[in-house]
Formats: sequence, structure tokens, C-alpha cells
Amino acid sequence: MDASSPAAEPGTDAGPASGPGPSPTPGTSPAPAPGDDRPLVLVACSGGADSMALASALAFEARKLPVRAGAVTVDHGLQPGSDLRAAEVAQRLRDLGLDPVEAVTVTVGRAGGPEAAARDARYAALDEAAERLGAAAVLLGHTRDDQAETVLLGLARGSGIRSLSGMAAVSGAAGRYRRPFLQLDRQTARKACLVQSLPVWDDPMNADPAYTRSRLRHEGLPALEKSLGKGVVEALARTAQLCRDDADALDAWAADADASVRDESGRLDCAKLYALPPAVRRRVLRRAAVQAGAPAGSLFARHVEEMDRLITGWRGQGALNLPGRVAVRRQGGRLVIRQG
Repeated sequence: MDASSPAAEPGTDAGPASGPGPSPTPGTSPAPAPGDDRPLVLVACSGGADSMALASALAFEARKLPVRAGAVTVDHGLQPGSDLRAAEVAQRLRDLGLDPVEAVTVTVGRAGGPEAAARDARYAALDEAAERLGAAAVLLGHTRDDQAETVLLGLARGSGIRSLSGMAAVSGAAGRYRRPFLQLDRQTARKACLVQSLPVWDDPMNADPAYTRSRLRHEGLPALEKSLGKGVVEALARTAQLCRDDADALDAWAADADASVRDESGRLDCAKLYALPPAVRRRVLRRAAVQAGAPAGSLFARHVEEMDRLITGWRGQGALNLPGRVAVRRQGGRLVIRQG
């Protein structure tokens, strides 16, 4: 599945795999030459145009830089012959001069739907490979078009400014994931492969109307461009960056405000919370819920809104139950958030 496939959703970049862990193809990752301590950079490559163009760019640039360049291709096992296709992609990557190259097989579960499950399994496999190989970074081939789709999906969900900020250029633990093509359009990546005569594989899932992102790509965005004119993709990508700057500033404000709204025992003071701007207050509440054990990926805007009503619309409501068996209740002018 390409980095721009329907399963390439925004937000939490890495997550637990669904089902058994990933398994690399035996014998595909020789150890670096003795004394070669150059940092390793991996590219995640499905064989699609975006990721193949990125793999080629990494192979070219690595010759001029003090880094080793390798690759990982993930076989989701969702289509007949996917193992053979993964082996073909791995060989193409070796032909580009990348080393080490691994083809990793994962089992995709059902949690969160097929798109989310495939994404979780893929990122878990990439995390495992990066840890095992000691990679300094993993490059992803998301383009400006992917960013535009991500913004529209966030808008449709009503998820707030953080969701509208799309995918970050750098994300993951210790900045592991890098997206150098976020300012590049998808068509340019495809042309780069044509110019270099690089074989590419077009994942049929990218055109399957059963997937939300596929419908948005082939129906939604073209309809917007027909109605509003060209430039919609660029405008949405620009909106993502502006929203990300605002969201980062509000998150920093909430982190600073957190200590000031707690009493001596560490509980949240409802009166002090009420005095905060709503955008900051909700971020403080979300942080507190996650710290108490609510999974960040399962904590949605509606959950935070219900928490906020305990501050702004108090009428003696009972306890609020959040994902992760976290309960929130108001007692004596304090907000008590506990798991269990």
C-alpha cells in the first residue's frame, strides 16, 4: 500500500499492530560493514510512484552525504500475490543501491476499520524495523495532495484545529518519521519516476470507492476544483501549516497553564479552569484525561466537550466515563479524573 493509500490516515503516526507482529523476509538485512558508523536512513516504500520517487531521491542524495540509505516495504497481505509484489519492490530498491532492504509481512486486524487497522500494522512494522536496524530516520512519501486530503477528512469529522493541521513534516518518537515531499504535488513524483524509467505499482485500493480517502481523491477533490478553480490543493496544504502553527501555540499555552489550575493535591480547580479561554481549557482537560490513562487515539472531541460541561454547565451531573476505563467527576469544586 502506498504512503498515499486509503489507509494513510492522519494524526497518530504510530500505533500497535493488530494481530501477530511483523516478520521480515529472512536474509534481507546484512549487518553494516565493520567500522561503518554512519547513521542509517530508511525509506518506507510500497512500490507506488510517490514512495519510489522518494527512494530514488534518497539513493541519489545518500551518495553525497555521510549516511547509509536503506528501505522497508510492508506486505499487508490484503491482496493475492502481495508477497511476490513485495519481493519485487524489494529487489527494485536494491537495484537503486539501497542497503539494507527488507520486505516485512504484517497481519492486519479489524480494530478501527480496515484503513486504521492497516495503518496501525504498517507503522508498527516500520517502528520495529527502525529499532532493530538502528535507523536514525524513516522517510515517508506523503505529498501535498495527501496533505490536502487529510485536511478535508479532518474537516468532515469536525475534529478541531489539530486535525486540520494535517501531517507534520517531522513526527513520531524522537522525530523518527520525516515527510520531505509534503510540498511536492503527486503528479511531479509520478513524472520523476517516468523520467527515470522506474517501474511503479498502482495499488488498486487507492481507486476503491469503498475507502473514504479514495472517494475523496477521485470524486471530492475534483469536484471542489471544478467548483472553486485550480489551487484548492495548495490552499488546503497552506491551511494545514497555519492550523499547525496555531495548534502548537495553544498546546504550549495549555502546558504552561496546567500547573496554575491545580490545587496543592494536584486536582484540577474548576473555578480556575473556567477562567481559561475555552481552547486552552479543553486542551488542559484532554491532557489530564490522557495522563489518567485514556488512550489518546480513542479520546475524541465529544469526550472533551462532555468534560468541559462539568466546568461550564455544572448541574450536578454524574460521573463521565471515558475510553480506557477513565472516570471524570466533579467533587467540591474540583475535577477528579481516575482510572479503574
